Amino acid sequence: MTIKASTPDEYIAFVAEDKRDGVSKLRNVVKANIPAGFEETINYNMIGYVVPHSTYPGGYHCDPKQPLPFLNIAAQKNFIALYHMGMYADPDLLKWFTEEYPKHSSYKLDMGKSCIRFKSPQHIPYDLIGQLVKKMNPDTWISLYERVFKSK
Repeated sequence: MTIKASTPDEYIAFVAEDKRDGVSKLRNVVKANIPAGFEETINYNMIGYVVPHSTYPGGYHCDPKQPLPFLNIAAQKNFIALYHMGMYADPDLLKWFTEEYPKHSSYKLDMGKSCIRFKSPQHIPYDLIGQLVKKMNPDTWISLYERVFKSK
């Protein structure tokens, strides 16, 4: 399910009603907890949090015209997704998250490499997501990104 929007508010307005409150609350949790220096935008047809070109001029190695992506929120057909590139790149952060998740949710963790899928807004452990978002600032993310992705 692709939503074509030019702002995060517009994106949320286009989200299906059954997911809209969850996506909106997830966005609010991210905005309340994300370290200074990340910028909210629309990228890859999702609500995105990126390191802007003004901070990291080289941009994303896959498409240097794009700012360096860090985190995205998306309403998909069957779930709400949170994409966190830091967990994909940092095994210790991934381990922390997977160990903490059962303490915050009775639902089974449904996760890919960087994607956490929530079948229902009621399944989202908002407090845990807030903790996760706080764990990496732009400088830490840039350093990790350069070490893990740009060296390949």
